Amino acid sequence: MVTVRMMPRGLRNRNPLNIRHGQSRWQGMRARQTDREFVQFISPAYGYRAAFLLLRTYIDRHKCGTLEQVIHRWAPPQENLTCVYISRVVGITGMTADTRLKSDDANQMIPLVMAMSRVENGVPAVMGEVIAGWTLAQK
Repeated sequence: MVTVRMMPRGLRNRNPLNIRHGQSRWQGMRARQTDREFVQFISPAYGYRAAFLLLRTYIDRHKCGTLEQVIHRWAPPQENLTCVYISRVVGITGMTADTRLKSDDANQMIPLVMAMSRVENGVPAVMGEVIAGWTLAQK
């Protein structure tokens, strides 16, 4: 039996892509934040929503146009094995590191976020939760 304590931190926090605390006050954040490093959400859908919105900012505002550029920003080398992260996402999605990303393309973004969630947590993402996050991010 898997207990909450045994779950990966991203899943315990309902923050599958492990978004760190910052200036943003995310929709769907838990009122009481007990993790000092990572945001806690009321549901995984809100965690995925925040991830889609952050990725949109990376792609559209910060001009991280490729999968490789996005992941370098998301999982910087000083904190992660970024090349391994990219390789795993490429292997899961079938995209290439130089795939040009469009933040409004569900056919790209949903598989990308599902793959990133798998890298972050070590288990497959739940498709329904990712789609719910995508839907929330479009409002």
